[in-house]
Amino acid sequence: MIERHHTNDRMSQIVIHGDTVYLAGQVGEGDTVAAQTQSCLDQVASLLAEAGSSKDHILQATIWLADMADFAEMNAVWDAWVPKGQAPARATGEAKLAAPKFRVEIIVIAAKGT
Repeated sequence: MIERHHTNDRMSQIVIHGDTVYLAGQVGEGDTVAAQTQSCLDQVASLLAEAGSSKDHILQATIWLADMADFAEMNAVWDAWVPKGQAPARATGEAKLAAPKFRVEIIVIAAKGT
């Protein structure tokens, strides 16, 4: 069975299949990469909680930056947010994001469980 939440004609913010939770890419608000990263992670945490999961159960994260020069700034926020000893598999790349104001997008796959 597949569950979809916050669905429109284009996408779902949450898709649950079995014990796996897939989140759509999250973009954040703010004037800095650090602020946008924190905003993204706040949204990720909220969506995971709604799906019956948490940041402790993230299996994989894909992070897109509009400019790889922002890698260290994003990592400072990420490293403070990820629970020690629970770092997921992760990849980070550079991409043109959906709108010029977006500087970071985070996509997460997690296991269910809180």
